[in-house]
Amino acid sequence: MEGSVLPRHICHVRKSSATINRFHVFIHSISLIALIYYRLSFLLQSAETRAHAAVLPWLIVFAGELVLSFMWLLDQAYHWRPVTRTVFPERLPEDKHLPAIDVFICTVDPKKEPTFEVMNTVISAMALDYPPEKLHVYVSDDGGSSLTLYGMKEAWEFARSWLPFCRKHGIKNPCPKAYFSSVEEEHGTEFMAERRRVQVRTYL
Repeated sequence: MEGSVLPRHICHVRKSSATINRFHVFIHSISLIALIYYRLSFLLQSAETRAHAAVLPWLIVFAGELVLSFMWLLDQAYHWRPVTRTVFPERLPEDKHLPAIDVFICTVDPKKEPTFEVMNTVISAMALDYPPEKLHVYVSDDGGSSLTLYGMKEAWEFARSWLPFCRKHGIKNPCPKAYFSSVEEEHGTEFMAERRRVQVRTYL
């Protein structure tokens, strides 16, 4: 239809998996109901009837079973209606019609979250295949570490050469650490020279 917008993805319900999962939920639910009924029937008995049994261990076990049953119940939402999606990236609108996005990266302790790893995360976010003028990356350092601040300054400086390199050569892996750790592929002399020049900057 003229003027209609084609869908950018199609959602397919996996009916066979949904049927199997729902049958499993049904059987498991009956088992849980029977177990809860058994526990409650014991606890609601008269004191004389359950005088020979220790009540405290029963209560502890029953509480654990209730917690695990609740956790299992929450997990079933993902299995009740399993789906797969087919995406059509070629149907994305032009860059000028894309919305602006914000990327928030949170860190606290540079000892538990090494600054070098945070730097790679920030640079990877900055190198996303998205219009640069509509992409905003924010770093929230709850620990207020001077080391993190220095690392972000260095990351910004390195990104000035890394981002043009990624866009020029269509680099699919924008994480510098992962990219330079991979095996070098065969490219032209000019590319390899520029690659080594950018790689040297990561260790300066």
